[in-house]
Amino acid sequence: KVWDSAVGLSVQIHFAFINGYQPEWIYKIPGYLKKCLPFPMNQLEVEFELDLFYSQERNQYHSTLLLAQLLKNLPSNADKIIGLTSVDLFIPILTFVFGESQLDGNGAIISTYRLRNEFYGLPKNTDLLIERTTKEAMHELGHAFGLIHCPDYLCVMNSSTYVEDIDVKEARYCENCQEKIGVSCQDKD
Repeated sequence: KVWDSAVGLSVQIHFAFINGYQPEWIYKIPGYLKKCLPFPMNQLEVEFELDLFYSQERNQYHSTLLLAQLLKNLPSNADKIIGLTSVDLFIPILTFVFGESQLDGNGAIISTYRLRNEFYGLPKNTDLLIERTTKEAMHELGHAFGLIHCPDYLCVMNSSTYVEDIDVKEARYCENCQEKIGVSCQDKD
């Protein structure tokens, strides 16, 4: 286990695959995340009835309710859990969300639904999907570690209203955000 100087605890993160959603490329993500979040990461499969969180009016799934259900699957040896799904997520005040997190809490959830080029009528691009998924996972985990949106447009904690906003950001926390959570991002490859 790794000692986290910011919170004084050993941090264990579980990456949860919701209802079997486990794309073949997903195993690359923890390596990218560890460049800025050097904590033990484990995988976990969770199953629950997605229809309970589906809104027929919106043809989407309520991410806050999904996140609450995900938190019921937080292992006793884990401090954080991040769920991965392929369904379209929303919260009532927004048209859609790429993900959601508890600020300074235990859980986060992300969806690849709107991260895929195909959603926008563009050719499939797995490398870009991996990059976007990594950035969203870092962003939502950043919130779980207590970070708020950052004004630095290159910081992964900068707010993303559109997928193009994700593409502009780097897959790393700025110096200020790194300092706040007590990590140091490794240099790029």
